[in-house]
Amino acid sequence: MAMRDDHNLAGELASEAGELLLRLRAERGFADPKALKDAGDRGAHDYLMEALRRLRPDDAVLSEEATREERLDPRRLSAERVWIVDPLDGTREFAEEGRSDWAVHVALWERGALTAGAVALPAQGRTLTTAEPPTLPDRQGRFRIAVSRTRPPEFVAKLAHELDAELVPIGSAGAKIAAVLTGGVEAYVHAGGQYEWDSAAPVAVALAAGAHASRIDGSPLVYNQADPYLPDILVSLSDVAPTLLAGIRDLHR
Repeated sequence: MAMRDDHNLAGELASEAGELLLRLRAERGFADPKALKDAGDRGAHDYLMEALRRLRPDDAVLSEEATREERLDPRRLSAERVWIVDPLDGTREFAEEGRSDWAVHVALWERGALTAGAVALPAQGRTLTTAEPPTLPDRQGRFRIAVSRTRPPEFVAKLAHELDAELVPIGSAGAKIAAVLTGGVEAYVHAGGQYEWDSAAPVAVALAAGAHASRIDGSPLVYNQADPYLPDILVSLSDVAPTLLAGIRDLHR
């Protein structure tokens, strides 16, 4: 693995962390969801941090499971290469028996841009990477928009009404963006607030595949900021992005 380029390394790390999570699910079962969530978060985080320290010792890392002090380390902001990882995206879904809409995110940011990334969907048996970006599907049938299972933005319901679109609740952000890239939906719209690790890896893959990814006002998504909070996001098939952005603008007037 030490000889792999960044694209393949991202894919291997995400996949192997995903295999670890599948083993935890099988060993612990679902009787104690909180304990399973905690074990998954910590186990995947420890695996990714150890692997990146060993294989990319000169790079900085921003992880959801890092301490507040680690996240605020000023060396990250001056680093030329920063790995942005979410060891377990969709912790709620991970701890629910039968759900497959959770993910592992591994992305690399270099000098202002996302340059490599991978989203492992362990319970679906696949990993999407920038090494071999997925071929985007053609739009078929009624327009579908992926939204949060638990906190879909109110304006997205209005947007769906205007576009005669179907809302599709999906768990993790990685699973939602993966659904755009694999034909499950045409778009993902979210305005309830996220963090950089929630979207960096799936956005890297989406951009590599030729999909649209931006803030909901059309401005670029910016990563490796001092405050990793990202208020909103739009990821869609490229040919429907203008319609979505126009609809969102109309609703916010």
